[in-house]
Amino acid sequence: MLNQKEQRLRRARQTRARIALQRVARLTVFRSNLHIYASVISDDGQQVLASASTAEKEVRAQLGAEGKGGNAAAAAIVGKRIAEKAKAAGIEKVAFDRSGFAYHGRVKALAEAAREAGLQF
Repeated sequence: MLNQKEQRLRRARQTRARIALQRVARLTVFRSNLHIYASVISDDGQQVLASASTAEKEVRAQLGAEGKGGNAAAAAIVGKRIAEKAKAAGIEKVAFDRSGFAYHGRVKALAEAAREAGLQF
């Protein structure tokens, strides 16, 4: 029997195999209980082109006094920020890699915010 983490990583490997065939940069998401992280990785998987997370000083300032990085509102801020950074790096189109997490809650909020900010996937 696989535990939850192993199951998630198995799902992530399947998704990454399909994304690799597309030959396009991928927007990867990782979430922990306290924070959410997003990074745009080159199509060959060798280089991080842009990254954003709730652990960044500027994002924590936007979150306010409570500074909770583990909610959907924080994920939306990170989604908008990663889209801005990716566009500044000249990336318009990416493949969304949810790293085996369900497309729900914080992951969904990040994806929708990135789309609204102009990233295509």
